[in-house]
This record gives sequence, C-alpha cells and structure tokens, in this order.
Amino acid sequence: MGGSKFTAKFKEVYDVLKSELLQDPAFEFTEDSHQWVANMLDYNVPGGKLNRGLSVIDSFDILKDGKELSDDEIILACALGWCIEWLQAYFLVLDDIMDSSHTRRGKQCWFRLPKVNMIAINDGLILRNHIFRILNNHFRGKPYYLDLLDLFNEVEFQTASGQMIDVITTLQGEKDLSKYSLSLHRRIVQYKTAYYSFYLPVACALLMAGEKLENHIEAKNVLVEMGTYFQVQDDFLDCFGDPAVIGKVGTDIEDFKCSWLVVKALERANEDQKQVLYENYGKPNQECVASVKELYKILDIEGAFLEYEKQSHEKITKSIEAHPSEKVQAVLKSFLKKIYKRHK
Repeated sequence: MGGSKFTAKFKEVYDVLKSELLQDPAFEFTEDSHQWVANMLDYNVPGGKLNRGLSVIDSFDILKDGKELSDDEIILACALGWCIEWLQAYFLVLDDIMDSSHTRRGKQCWFRLPKVNMIAINDGLILRNHIFRILNNHFRGKPYYLDLLDLFNEVEFQTASGQMIDVITTLQGEKDLSKYSLSLHRRIVQYKTAYYSFYLPVACALLMAGEKLENHIEAKNVLVEMGTYFQVQDDFLDCFGDPAVIGKVGTDIEDFKCSWLVVKALERANEDQKQVLYENYGKPNQECVASVKELYKILDIEGAFLEYEKQSHEKITKSIEAHPSEKVQAVLKSFLKKIYKRHK
C-alpha cells in the first residue's frame, strides 16, 4: 500500500495517546500494571501496515480539498485513525486465541507469549475500552461526538457478528463443505472485514469534515464492495502469495476457512474433484494441503481470481464515477488505487 505524507505525524500521535492512556485519571496504575499495558500496546497496536488508521487522515485531507490542515485537525484525524488501529488490535488479539493462531504480523501472537496466555482476553477488553477513552479525551465537545460513538459501536457489532458467522460456519463446514457458497463468503467478508477496514476510516473523515453519514449511503456501499474485493485478494494471497512478502504463512486450507478459493473450486469441480476437496480440505497435514493446491491449479483458480479482479475493478470504478461529489469520488479512488493488484 502506498505511503502517506502523514505517516511520521501519525506515529507521533501514537506516543501521545499511549501516554494519555497510561495516565488515565479513572484508574490508578501500579508500576506493574503500567508496564504491562505499555508493553501490551506496543506489541499489538502499532505493528501493522497502519493502512486503516492512515486512511482517516488521508481521506480527511482529500475532503478538505487542498486547504492546509491545522495542527489540531491533523492530531484529531490521527487520533481517530488510531482508534481504528486499536479496534483492529482488539479484534486480532481475540481472533488469534479463537483460531489458535501462532503468528501475526511476522511475530508470535500475543497470547502465545508464556507470560501472557489467557490474560490476552482481558487485554482485548482493555484495548476495546481504550477506544472510548480516546474518543472521550479528544472529541467530547465536538458536534459529531455522538455520531462517532454510534459509528464505532455499530461497526464493532457488525464485525463481531461477521466473526460469529465465520466461526460457526467453519464448525458446520467441517461436517459439510457444501454449505460454503459465494453468497455466504460475501456475507462473512462484508461484516467481518469490509465495514471496519473500509467504511469506518472514511466515515470518520466525513464526520470530521462536518458531513452527515446518512447522506453518504452510496459511498458506504462502494467501500463495502472494495472491502469484499480486498478480502478475496487476501484469500488469494493466503494460498498463492509469498509468505516473505505478506508476513504470514497462509493456513486457510488447514483451517477449513470459507475462503473464496474453495468456494470457487466447489463451483468449478466435477464430482471426483469435489471428492478430493471433501477428503483433503481442512486437514492439518501437508499432503492434504498440497492436494488441494494441486486441484486449485487444475481448476485454474488463479485465472478465476484474475477474472474476478478485473470485473470487480470495473464495477467499482463505474460506481465511483457515478458519485455526485468530486471530493468523495477522490477519496474512493484513492482507496481503490491503494488496493488494486497489491501483493501483500
């Protein structure tokens, strides 16, 4: 993903927010708890690509239409961006426990550290609560404060519900792979990823720019569409990407994930090939994984993906160009440019 001219400033704001949270008057820290939270934050919050967080300030900058941002505006937009990164950290810490994952962002999952283990659940809760402490500290007096609270609450609900469909589907899928379909995949992705990764940053920028979210339903739909496309790319990279580049070793096949690839393979496979999938998908053994990947090659799932990528890009571009506001159009285009044909 492209860099942002605000990256350095954004990283500075992390240190400010962290020190505010560690001096929160609502809680009297002991030396140990202060140290714990400081380490927990540094381990989990700033380690990613920061795309979601930087998207807030980049989008706000575009919405301001060439007007220079004040220092105050920059700090506020960065604070909102970090709220999204905190939200992401909270989800990932708990997701990794649920999925029994081993690595995240190229290092061990937080809960895998011997001293952490199940304390990670409470750390997840603390990360969640930090979001609302940050919002309270910086936005309490703003006319859009309530809208921000509603937005974060709603998106968190959508994401947790998407995660629920994902985990219960995986349970059922293990008994019956035929439950997996493109419409189910789309639904999981929309709720679990698209709202918080794509709509939320732009919605934050729109609120800061004085806009009402109910006037931007079309933009929301386009962003959710982009989020869906992004996740299909993610599914593709999980299987065909280079672990050295993407920072994680894909395990969707072993984990019985309702991945776009398996859904597409089920769609294209004849009865014998379906049998191969049924017998090998979701097995933690490398021969089984290899058989599934072999079948993906035979069915040209890579070709299907490239075709999907092209169609999706055209459809999204058309939707963006139909958008009435030039500024919002520019925001949407900048998002598409960042994700189209990415490799990690």
